[in-house]
Amino acid sequence: MWFQKEVRLPAVTRGFHLITDLLTAQLPELEEIEVGLAHIFIKHTSASLTINEDADPSVRQDFESHFNHMVPEKQPYYRHTSEGPDDMPAHLKAAMLGSSISIPITKGRFNLGTWQGIYLCEHRNQAGKRTVVVTLQGN
Repeated sequence: MWFQKEVRLPAVTRGFHLITDLLTAQLPELEEIEVGLAHIFIKHTSASLTINEDADPSVRQDFESHFNHMVPEKQPYYRHTSEGPDDMPAHLKAAMLGSSISIPITKGRFNLGTWQGIYLCEHRNQAGKRTVVVTLQGN
């Protein structure tokens, strides 16, 4: 079985946001797959996806702090500045984290580790809704 769906995510503030439950709720087709793979791709260049700790919210705050330190705004060597001081850093952060993730599916559920969750990494101050393409394959 192959299935593909675009899921529109709500607009969120800049930061790292858990979207595991939101995606699961939008994908009842997951339940039909005994064993398979989910590929999730974000259709934007200033936001990204990753998998990490889902229990302690301070991890997401630390991610945001670290990436802001690692990729600061308003650097004199940035040329792409027409959309604001957060735009070029957002593209760099998205390139570092990536635009897609793959997750095994087992018995109708994402087969994530005990403390793992799917993050939407929003790198813009004033971003709108984001869209992800979810492709499911399996038996």
